[in-house]
Amino acid sequence: MFSGEFEHTIDPKGRVIVPAVFREELGDKPYVSLGMDGCLYLYPESAVKDLEDRLSKLPDTKDNRKLKRFFLTKMDEAELDKQGRILIKLKKREFAGLEKDVVFAGVGNKIEIWSKAGYEAEDDYDDIEDVFERISDVNGAGFRL
Repeated sequence: MFSGEFEHTIDPKGRVIVPAVFREELGDKPYVSLGMDGCLYLYPESAVKDLEDRLSKLPDTKDNRKLKRFFLTKMDEAELDKQGRILIKLKKREFAGLEKDVVFAGVGNKIEIWSKAGYEAEDDYDDIEDVFERISDVNGAGFRL
């Protein structure tokens, strides 16, 4: 499980150091995809296989096909180099607004990669109790942290 947040700098070629604490769990074949809320997702290979399984079981509707294309056609293997860096392709950097300062946020089975400004804009938890109540209502009274 990935957790914690770490700041790094992306170089002009699009290379960024993956925090050391994440590297072992990511394994040899991590993958980068577009994510929600304007970030990128960095997955270990095992999580990609799980995602592919879950997506393949969805009914063949227009929305489901769009969701599959969003995640799977935009996903690339992100090989770690000897310095622990991955290369993030230009289109993905543009999607997430990655220019210099980057935040890696561990969120369970994946890592979110944010521009620092984007992450700070999303880092507002004033309504977290209301969010928790809504999640509890949707997921049943038994949902606990």
